Amino acid sequence: MQDVKHQAPQAICELVPGNASTNLLVNREAPPFDNPELRRALALALDRKSFIDILAEGQGDVGGAMQPPPAGVCGMPADILATIPGYGSDIAKNRAAAREIMTNLGYGPDKRLAIKVAARNIPAYRDPAVILIDQLKEIWIDGELDPVETANWFPKLARKDYHIGLNNTGSGVDDPDQQFFENYGCGSERNYTGYCNKELEKRFVEQSSMADQARRRTLVWQIDKQLQEDEARPLIYHTRAATCMQPQLKGLTIMVNSQYNGWRMEDVWLYR
Repeated sequence: MQDVKHQAPQAICELVPGNASTNLLVNREAPPFDNPELRRALALALDRKSFIDILAEGQGDVGGAMQPPPAGVCGMPADILATIPGYGSDIAKNRAAAREIMTNLGYGPDKRLAIKVAARNIPAYRDPAVILIDQLKEIWIDGELDPVETANWFPKLARKDYHIGLNNTGSGVDDPDQQFFENYGCGSERNYTGYCNKELEKRFVEQSSMADQARRRTLVWQIDKQLQEDEARPLIYHTRAATCMQPQLKGLTIMVNSQYNGWRMEDVWLYR
């Protein structure tokens, strides 16, 4: 956005959430990450604010699976989010807890875990993967970037041919039905980590049938909280994106909860 504003200072730009997240994929079936304690250590090692500050100059949001408020309708409030391991603001304390787990698993400064971190070979995936690798050094995990060409990326995920991956997930609508069933449902093709909790999935169905939206939202928060506590697909941060236009463009409404929908060009007109 800054480049556009520099080259076209007359441009009008809007920077808004787009219901997309940068997240950590962990192959729950591949040793040593089949151990839930090791997955917990990974989640505790994350400094989410650093990702946002480095990659987006502070323009991003921390949240769970659902898009964070105020743009997100069903995102967890900050007080609930803070109770989830790894989301507390004391990064040093979180990482001390992660190192304790790693020590109990037999790792330490003299016995480090070497892994490859897979990332689609484009900047939006590769750049946060580099930061992730740097942060994991704090808990004695030495990551090597494994850049994957776009044509091979999704087949690689489908085959579970990775240990750890850095991923971006965009959502078409800000609704739990789309988010939960698509990304966390047992057997879903987009559930890349293979997370499956049949009992929790019953609650996916329960929230879907609720007419009382306040009660539904409370249940959604409970579901989302458990997904994060289970390290189903650790969320790093929710991204924001800019749309820039010439001042003569009128009538365009920028969506704040989808980067894919809402381009109602029939409402757009040019003033000359």
